[in-house]
Formats: sequence, C-alpha cells, structure tokens
Amino acid sequence: MRVMGVDPGLTRCGLALIETAPGRAVTALDVDVVRTSADEPLERRLRAVHEVADEWMAVHRPDVVAIERVFAQNQVSTAMGTAQAAGVVAMAAAYRDIPVAFHTPSEVKAAVTGSGRADKKQMTLMITRILGLQKPPSPADAADALALAVCHSWRAPMQGRVAALDAQVSRSRAGFQAKVVKGRAAATEAADAGRTRGGSGSADQERARAAARAMARTKGVRW
Repeated sequence: MRVMGVDPGLTRCGLALIETAPGRAVTALDVDVVRTSADEPLERRLRAVHEVADEWMAVHRPDVVAIERVFAQNQVSTAMGTAQAAGVVAMAAAYRDIPVAFHTPSEVKAAVTGSGRADKKQMTLMITRILGLQKPPSPADAADALALAVCHSWRAPMQGRVAALDAQVSRSRAGFQAKVVKGRAAATEAADAGRTRGGSGSADQERARAAARAMARTKGVRW
C-alpha cells in the first residue's frame, strides 16, 4: 500500500510518500515541501498547494492520502490557513477518487513515538530510525508528513478490524431485534386467534342454551 502523508500549511506544506510491506515495515519513496509567500493572495497560495498535491497524486498514485486534522491552535489565522490547505489537498484526492484519512497530531505522535506528547525533536529522531534514513528529514514539515504516512500505515489495519467488528455487532444486533419483533408479532397473532376462538365458543354455548330453553318450554318446563 502506498500512503501519501500531508502536513498541511500555507507557508510550508509537507508532502511524503511511503510504501508499506507485511508487518510494520515501511519505506520512504519521496518527500517534498511546498512553499508559498505570505505576500501572495490567498487564492494563489491555495492554488499552488493544490497543483503540487495533484501532481504528486498523478505521478505517485497513492492508495490513500493521510492528512493532519486541524482541531485547535493558539493563532486563529494560522489554523484557518492550515485548514484551507488541508481542504484543497483533500479536494484534489476526491477528484481522483483517492480515500482520505485524517489523524490528529497526538495520534501521529503516539503511533510513531509511543507518546502523544512527544516534541518535534523526538518525532524527527524516531521517523529517521523507523524509515532508516541516513539523515533527519528537513524541514520539520517533511518529517511531519512522513510521520503522518507512517501513522496511517500502522493504524489503518487496526481501524479496519475495529470497523469490521462494529459491522458484525451491528448485524448481530439487527438480527436479534428482528427476532424479537417477529416473536412479538407471533405472540400477538396467537393471542388474537385465542380471543377469536374464545368468542366463537361463547357464542356456540349461548346458542346451545337458547335451544335447550326453547325445547324445555315446549315440554312445560320453566327456567
């Protein structure tokens, strides 16, 4: 499986491509950083990010694109730019029918280092070891993009198993509920049939009593 990792950003957007092997073996195939100037209009900066990301997808043909999820940052303007960059990359993937997965920074840190609170230095050191690189990837956006790709390659199988188990549980629950509904319907039908039979029996008994009274009257018997 080929995973394209994206560390979104307007000033610097990290892109990375890895290939997975059986087990947890991963190999780095390519890495790059898209840079745009803050002096350029927003739409041009977004177009630049989109064009490079789309070119990457056309050339490398990844099976999935893993993008960092933007959930909170101290500077709102920075968060907005990061979210916008993530959006244009996701859109490029959607146009090529490539699945997109989002991972939070803490998920990536936990997957790569074992701690959701690891700093940039720890992340770079671990990703260098995991991929067997001769030197640490630079700048940090490149290392983050590689980490995102590695995170997804390791988490995706587990997430798939969890999703399969959830689907199995849902099917079992639906089957149980169907049996319950069917059982209730059968019980209601049986009860209705019983009441119908009971009503018919009472009517027959009343008719028999009426016939007996009529016969008794003909014989002079008073009730």
